[in-house]
Formats: sequence, structure tokens, C-alpha cells
Amino acid sequence: MPDRICVGAIAGAYGVRGEVRLKSFTADPQAIADYSPLTSEDGTQSFTVTITRPINNGFAARLSGISTKEQADDLRGLRLYVSRDKLPSLPDDEFYHADLIGLVVVDTGGTELGRVKSVQNHGAGDLLEIHGPNLKSTVLLPFTHEAVPTVDLAAGRIVADPPDGLF
Repeated sequence: MPDRICVGAIAGAYGVRGEVRLKSFTADPQAIADYSPLTSEDGTQSFTVTITRPINNGFAARLSGISTKEQADDLRGLRLYVSRDKLPSLPDDEFYHADLIGLVVVDTGGTELGRVKSVQNHGAGDLLEIHGPNLKSTVLLPFTHEAVPTVDLAAGRIVADPPDGLF
């Protein structure tokens, strides 16, 4: 499990006074500011986040040390991370997406189906994007109790009972 989790990304400048457009990946989008300071992926940059107002597809926010539009523009695409120990612990049947990526997926008979490439959500629930050498293209597996009865983080695997014809 990674020791840092991506909780947001900078989509570019918002206005001319150094605010940024912030996309939040937290369950409660506005809670991203509660995890400050946030760091870049390599840990070389650190920011205290203050949300100023909601905007389309995210928030306008101020980051410590950023006071001009040019500085804000330079951060476009920057992913923001928080230390795992700052995040709340989850119930047994909930998982951080970062913990699922890379896990081996096997069917109920033990046959390897592939690995989790990403976790997606298009509004109707989470989907595990599975890729593997025996697959012509990636497969989207619904992340439900019926299709994924077991997630074993310690063993690094997911047991899946996919709908017929999916694989």
C-alpha cells in the first residue's frame, strides 16, 4: 500500500490573483482542505489549501506561496498527495482506490484474470479496469459485492465472480 494518497489535482489558474482551479478526489470534495498541507508526488512542493468558492468541476482555491496567475498556471496538472496516516480509517468493506490498483484479480476457481489498472466511476458505481496478457482489451468489472466478493489486501489479490461473458 502506498504511504501517500492522491487527493486532488490542479486544473490551472482561476482568475489573475493566484487562485487555482482545484479538482478534489476525496469522498466529501470540500474536505480536501482539511488534509493540508498537501504535497506534490515527489514531495518537493508542499501547499496549505484554502478553498475560496465552488466552481464548475471543482473549487477555486488559494495555495500557500502562490500569488500570481503565472505561478498558478505553472502548477497545471500537478497532483496533490496526503500522507496515508492523515486519512480516516475505513470500514472493512471499503477501500482506497490507490490500494486496489495493481492487485491480481482471480476468479472463484483461482484462475488469474488480470490486474487492476485503475478504478473508475462514471456515476453509477465503481468499476475496476482489469488488464492482462490474455485480454485483448481492458475489461470493466463492476465493483459490487456480487461481482467482487473478496478483496484481500494482505495477499494482494481480489477474488471476482464476474458476470457470464465478461472475460
